[in-house]
Amino acid sequence: MQEKGLLATLARLIPYAGKTLPRLMLGVLVGIAAHMFALALPQVLRDLVNGLGENPSVDFLIGSVALFLFLGASEAVLVLLRRWLVLEPGTQVEARMRNHLYEKLETLPVSFHDQWPSGQLLSRSVQDLGLLRRWISFGFVLLIANVVMIAVGLVILFNTHWMLGTILLISSLPFWLRGFNYQREYGLASRQSQDQAGDLATSVEESVHGIRVLKAFGRGEQAAGLFASEAKELRMTELRKARLNSNLWLFIILLPELSIGLSLLAGVYLISSGELTLGGLVSYFATVMVLRWPIESLGFLLAFTLDAKAAVQRFVEVIDKPVDIAEAASIREIENPQGKLEFKNVHFRYPDAPTNQRDLIDGVDLVIQPGQSVALIGITGSGKSTLTALTTRLYDVTDGSIEIDGVDIKNLSFGDLRSQIAMAFEDATLFSASVRDNVLLGRPDASEEDLHQALEIAQAAFVYDLPEGVETTIGEEGMSLSGGQRQRLALARAVAAKPSILVMDDPLSALDVDTEALVEQALRQVLKGTTALIVAHRPSTVMLADKVALLQDGKITAFGTHSELLKSSEHYRYVISSFDSEKQVII
Repeated sequence: MQEKGLLATLARLIPYAGKTLPRLMLGVLVGIAAHMFALALPQVLRDLVNGLGENPSVDFLIGSVALFLFLGASEAVLVLLRRWLVLEPGTQVEARMRNHLYEKLETLPVSFHDQWPSGQLLSRSVQDLGLLRRWISFGFVLLIANVVMIAVGLVILFNTHWMLGTILLISSLPFWLRGFNYQREYGLASRQSQDQAGDLATSVEESVHGIRVLKAFGRGEQAAGLFASEAKELRMTELRKARLNSNLWLFIILLPELSIGLSLLAGVYLISSGELTLGGLVSYFATVMVLRWPIESLGFLLAFTLDAKAAVQRFVEVIDKPVDIAEAASIREIENPQGKLEFKNVHFRYPDAPTNQRDLIDGVDLVIQPGQSVALIGITGSGKSTLTALTTRLYDVTDGSIEIDGVDIKNLSFGDLRSQIAMAFEDATLFSASVRDNVLLGRPDASEEDLHQALEIAQAAFVYDLPEGVETTIGEEGMSLSGGQRQRLALARAVAAKPSILVMDDPLSALDVDTEALVEQALRQVLKGTTALIVAHRPSTVMLADKVALLQDGKITAFGTHSELLKSSEHYRYVISSFDSEKQVII
């Protein structure tokens, strides 16, 4: 992606401001107005000093002090109003961006999530967007207000006397020159820092999710060492940012001090020559002191703005990713679903696959009639799980088509397609929610009877013994349950959806022999009226199906009953002999 300038990058935030943009800009104007009241104070001080010198009187003193107090109080009220005005726009922008990012992540294909570390996405949705909220409500407003204040202040100083204004302007030139280099160097360091923070978040997440493996294999120390190494890299980058900041602060602090010293010498000379009044000199130094914080804040605000630029870049990297799997412009509907599933010369290869390698799915032709169950078998790595993922468009075919009841699945809406097909994955992913919410994920409006029937078929009656039964929250990823329990709930989730087509990717791998037999017996009743495609890794699962499809070299090379294929296919006999139904993992 081509690097864009600062303003072009930050302009990407404007659509997210929405109706709060006028309020934000009003906050900027109020902030500028507050600064103008601050700049007016030295002018009152000038008139006070000059007036008392020429014609001292109590009334003049009281009037000047009252005006001084009015200006100071007005500035304080405007600062309070500015804070109130800019707070909501920042939170609104953050909320809209976070919602958009989440929706985008839900829309992007599985291939995107295969390539992106979850920690990078997490840091973008939390850390980066939080930084942007603070920048919008604070950094953006103050940067504009302070720059305007400095510009107006310089005009006032030149009006006081051109020589004094010139001294301040010339002494500030090295700062502006340094600022151009600083923007480039700090911008690179800021982006690197945020990327490293995302990598660190990924390491923490992987360690937490894999804590059982780390403990079981005694690899905690090695994981801690890897984490420390990544944390050290982030620390070094942050130190580099700090050094860049400190070098800029050297200019910010040193140059005003130098200009004050030179201005004092010039001021004394101008007073002695009659070109400047004492009140004018007092006003000049008071104005310089009022401008001091805005000038000193430029370093911090510039760094803050460059951090915001990097955060926007990281955000739009995800937002601008093309959605390769999208709904067709013209959507068709299946009015009377029968459940016929057909693969027509289906090809698929992963985007990062070597160009000289054949397609993983290399011309699959397979027809599964309504109500028919087909077991899909093949050696490890033959593409069985990938083929099942194509049915719900988790990935899109690179050639050929998949049809349901004669309709290409690319012409179905995602909602319609995924209501026709339910999947039970080997890796049983559960959510931090109740048992009920997990089981009814694909059909939230299902009846209580449907819920209990699905649990019964999946032999998941253990849920009734949990503290709150089906209302029990099972915890993050269901890790409080055993592997077999998680897999049974995932199977119940697929059954509860009552699809016309059921796709199961080795759904019984974590079950013991007795439980598996009970589940298979119940599934036979379910599969009588449901079209099913079942990835099988053991003979008992193959026996569930009416027919068996053998996937070999990316194609279906044999199709028939178990008995027929045993007689006719040598490769089928080889695959079946590699299954060992006796070696079950008891969970």
